[in-house]
Order: sequence, then C-alpha cells, then structure tokens
Amino acid sequence: MRQLTDDVWQLSGFPPNSINAYVIGDVLIDTRLAVNRRSVLRQLSGRRLSAHALTHAHFDHYGSSHAICEQLSLPLWCGALDVEAVEAGKMVGPGGRMLPAAHAHPVARALHEGDAFAGFTVLDTPGHSPGHIAFWRESDGVLVCGDVMWGINPVINAGRIREPFAIASPDPKRNRESARRLAELEPRLVCFGHGAPRDGADFVAAVQRLR
Repeated sequence: MRQLTDDVWQLSGFPPNSINAYVIGDVLIDTRLAVNRRSVLRQLSGRRLSAHALTHAHFDHYGSSHAICEQLSLPLWCGALDVEAVEAGKMVGPGGRMLPAAHAHPVARALHEGDAFAGFTVLDTPGHSPGHIAFWRESDGVLVCGDVMWGINPVINAGRIREPFAIASPDPKRNRESARRLAELEPRLVCFGHGAPRDGADFVAAVQRLR
C-alpha cells in the first residue's frame, strides 16, 4: 500500500493500477476481484478500519467485499441505488439486466449525495451503475472517481484517460453528465478505479475531449 496524499492510500495489485482499491482515513474503498481477497487482507493487516464503502456495484470492485467484511467485521456502505444489486450479489448490465457479480452481502448504510466521512463528501455520479458514487475532498481537491472515467483502457491495461465503453455502462449518457460534473470541480488529484492516480488537469482535459 502506498500513500498518495494525506489520509489516502492505494493498495497494490497485479498488474499495477489495473483494478484499484483505496483507503481514505479509516474507510476501505472497493476490494477488486474475488481472487484478490488474500492480497487485500494482507495489505490491511494491522490497520484499524471502521467501514468499507463501494464506488459502485460491479464484479471487479466488490468481488472480495463479502469475504473482507466478514473477516474484518466491517459494515458495508454503497450508493443507495446500488444497494439492491449488492444485496443480491448482482450488477446492472446493458439494458438494465441484472447479471451475476459477486457474493451477496447486506448493506449497513446507503450513501447519498452530501454524506460525509473521513473528510470526504459523497457525490452521486450515476451512469456506469445506477448508484455509482464518487468521493470528494474539497479542502485539497482530491477526487476518488471510481469508474466515471477510466485512467486507462482496462482491457489492455494501457492508454489515456477515457470514458468507459458504452456497453459497460447501463446509461452512458448519464455517466458522461457525471464526468462533466466532476470536471467542473477542477480536482487536483484524481484516483481512478482503473489506472494510476493522475493530475486533475489531465482528468479535466480528457472530459473536455468527450463529444
């Protein structure tokens, strides 16, 4: 685990930066795939956490959440409109179809716009999933954007900042609106679900290129 800035750490993985999880304050953000459970637990060993929050209910972001919440006795939080999917172990796919995603787990707290923890504020950023949320720290411009934008093309683990493939988002139009909303914040540091953390100016420029 490496510290990115005050009270923000990125967990390591292989390939590096391919699928990310973070710790902000004492809250774990996302858990990557189910096969990453041991790696995530090893990196969290000895760290005192109060909760686990999701950016969104996709298999590559809450794949290990059930096991980690059980092992560490952590309450699970997620965006209000993703609660149904998480508690069913599903994700919303193209056309609104519910697809298998991960081991189901009860949600202890549904997060809404304006909720706050560890110095960050919850922002509703739907589109890539119905209840996708981002975490924003206005005091220093740190943004955990989840998959509103990808820092790379995760299929090839390379490339520039881009929006997710349309097929990966139930509502690409709303996701693009969410991206533009986040760009208007003019973040200083952006932490992606896929890709290395980047300067906020790079993020803003990528959003401005969208047509």
